[in-house]
Amino acid sequence: MTLQSLLPQLINGLADASVIFLIASGLSLIFGVTRIVNFAHGSFFMVGIYLAYSLVTAIGGGALGFWAGTLLAAVLVGLLGAAVEWTILRRIYDAPELFQLLATFALVLIIKDATLWVWGADELFAPRAPGLQGSVSIFGALFPEYDIVMIFLGPALLGGLWLLFKRTRWGVLVRAATQDREMVGALGVNQGRLFTTVFALGCLLAGAGGALQGPRMPANLALDMDSIGTAFAVVVVGGMGSIPGAFVAALIICELKALCIALGTVHLFGVALPLFKFTLVAEFVVMAVVLVFRPHGLLGRPAAASLVSGTQEPVLRPASGRSRRMAAVIAVVLLTLPVLERSFPYLMVLGVDVLIAMLFAASLHFIMGPGGMHSFGHAAYFGLGAYVAAVLVKSAGLDMMTALPLGVLGAAIGATIFGWFSVRLSGVYLAMLTLAFGQLVWAVAFQWDAVTGGSNGLIGLRPPQWLRSSTAYYYFSLVLVAGGIWYMRRALFSPFGFAMRAVRDSQVRADAIGIDAKRVQWAAFILAGTFGGLAGTLFAFAKGSISPEAMHVGKSIDGLVMVLLGGVQTITGPLVGASVFIWLQDTVARSTDYWRALLGLIMLALVLVFPAGIVGSLLSMAASLKAWAAHKRRTTGPLTGIEVKA
Repeated sequence: MTLQSLLPQLINGLADASVIFLIASGLSLIFGVTRIVNFAHGSFFMVGIYLAYSLVTAIGGGALGFWAGTLLAAVLVGLLGAAVEWTILRRIYDAPELFQLLATFALVLIIKDATLWVWGADELFAPRAPGLQGSVSIFGALFPEYDIVMIFLGPALLGGLWLLFKRTRWGVLVRAATQDREMVGALGVNQGRLFTTVFALGCLLAGAGGALQGPRMPANLALDMDSIGTAFAVVVVGGMGSIPGAFVAALIICELKALCIALGTVHLFGVALPLFKFTLVAEFVVMAVVLVFRPHGLLGRPAAASLVSGTQEPVLRPASGRSRRMAAVIAVVLLTLPVLERSFPYLMVLGVDVLIAMLFAASLHFIMGPGGMHSFGHAAYFGLGAYVAAVLVKSAGLDMMTALPLGVLGAAIGATIFGWFSVRLSGVYLAMLTLAFGQLVWAVAFQWDAVTGGSNGLIGLRPPQWLRSSTAYYYFSLVLVAGGIWYMRRALFSPFGFAMRAVRDSQVRADAIGIDAKRVQWAAFILAGTFGGLAGTLFAFAKGSISPEAMHVGKSIDGLVMVLLGGVQTITGPLVGASVFIWLQDTVARSTDYWRALLGLIMLALVLVFPAGIVGSLLSMAASLKAWAAHKRRTTGPLTGIEVKA
């Protein structure tokens, strides 16, 4: 390879690094002060590129119009961020942080459909930057002038942010809030105003990144999720809350991608390695490696890794007589549901979807609630189970009843390997490492065409003849799902379950009484991944096919939404949340083209009204009513109803 062929890619990587740093610096700033893991940050990047397209096209006027439109787009995105923080996020700062995450994901759905409504579904190509449409020659290679300008933008922004945080009173307050925001509030600083300005600046930086990327790539509706994954990786590699760390991480990741593109395919020991395919997951590989050897990122601090809400965890108790009777009623309803199939032909298909979602959500809840470990990549085990079973059917000629347990075993092996690394971290870093592993598995399925079918997936997965009717498969799924949920619930009240909850509540105390905390968490991880794999295998044979989308980050987020909707600290919460989510998704999707926005609004309303989840809030209201009734009995005469005065 010559310098002339390598240099263009490396310089292009530097330009990409500047844009990624713009996005990641805003995300890191928001997390450092507000402690919000903002899934909607990529949406603000997407809105920035769309706004820049419209404003630059409308203003025109050469270079002045282009840069004025770009700057105005960034400012408008910043104002949008301020409005979102003031109207929505400020109301849930006291809620558990995972519910803040759910609220930001609801914003992703709303903003995506709002963008679709305004600009349509087609890709839009922004005008080229006037005066920067040519190229320059460096060592005999031609480079776009606009990319050269972008290269210098990153260091300039880093210097500007350094001056802002070091030389201004506002910057000092931001740095203080990053270290101890409660103390900043105790000193009389208006935290609400500080949080709003920080969120607005973070969104402005994301919008600026989108606006500046307009001449380099088309605006499309996939930019929100595509950009947020890379931004998360950069922020975590650099260290959550560290702006210089984000700059270093952006350089490392973007230059690694550029190098892989330049090398193309290399031959090692006679084996062709297509390094250009590595660009799809380069950031997640770097993130996984860094977190394994440096758990808090390159320049991060341990304090920034917390995802703990600070609230006392409720005690899980065995089911009461009333709960058992209610469970019996639900079981009878599920068993008799096929009676309605003639009136509602689609009911059995929806019923299987709900059952699979319940098992998937219950397996995720097992490590999130009682285990206290937050996973953003649980779909990896869902997909592993499905793909292992599908490959065995298509390539080895096995039948479903043989392939299904082997698929579950494959998911268990994956959870064993990934869990060993993951449980050595905590908080948001553990969650991000699971995200990295999930994306790695997705990339393998997406690109291994010879085995997994690549982006097309695998089709023709037929259950045996006796399971091909919708009613038979429904009962088959009901037995396996009920058995899996029963087993996980039984495990929670075993010595292992008590040890798991002891580690969640206080790892130091658990270690002091002889509990091997990491081994317990590892076992919980394996168990959760195993049942997640069972849900995946049932899904593959129910649909007759499996594609990489089943293990994408979006599937993991769906699982998080199900758990959080129902209530993360209740056993029945994930089951209710999964049922509500699938029902809402099916009902809303068939009623409007903008079903994502409507679903997001419903989720947002649930978060604002029921911050503890549906089941958690209902239990809280029941406890309040019980306490009120007890108080009335103590202060009211038993026979006459006359109030007893002290």
